[in-house]
Amino acid sequence: MGDSTPSNPPPAGLPTPSGRSAAHTGDSPVHAFRQAEALVKRRRPLDALKALEPVLEAEPDKPSVQLLAGRAYFHSAQLRRAEHALSKVIEHDPSDHYARFVLGKTLQRLGRFAEALGQLRMASAMHSQAEYQDAIGEVSARLALGGN
Repeated sequence: MGDSTPSNPPPAGLPTPSGRSAAHTGDSPVHAFRQAEALVKRRRPLDALKALEPVLEAEPDKPSVQLLAGRAYFHSAQLRRAEHALSKVIEHDPSDHYARFVLGKTLQRLGRFAEALGQLRMASAMHSQAEYQDAIGEVSARLALGGN
């Protein structure tokens, strides 16, 4: 999943015990989110998940946090966790084409090709991208060969 990843808005700064926004501290959720995002881009998903832990604890239902976690889970082959995180994003925003794409790729890796094809087709219908079309072709070919 190339460089076409949309930029996720970081989580809002949380108040610290001093009453200041956590965005003003080095350990802020925003800082942790950006660090995790950079680690995923550098193909270090386990480090990204470690950096993202405090953000997942502070804002577990925030779609941008779940999308980043889903990407990190996908790249570290924690596919069930990726499926769960990405499904939460889609529940919140059914029009998130990128979440549907990554979910489709996750389902493909799980061998659930028919489900994967559905997600990939929806992603492509929402936002036409060559990467999405390539994935549809891969899954369609696998289904034609007798995959589930």
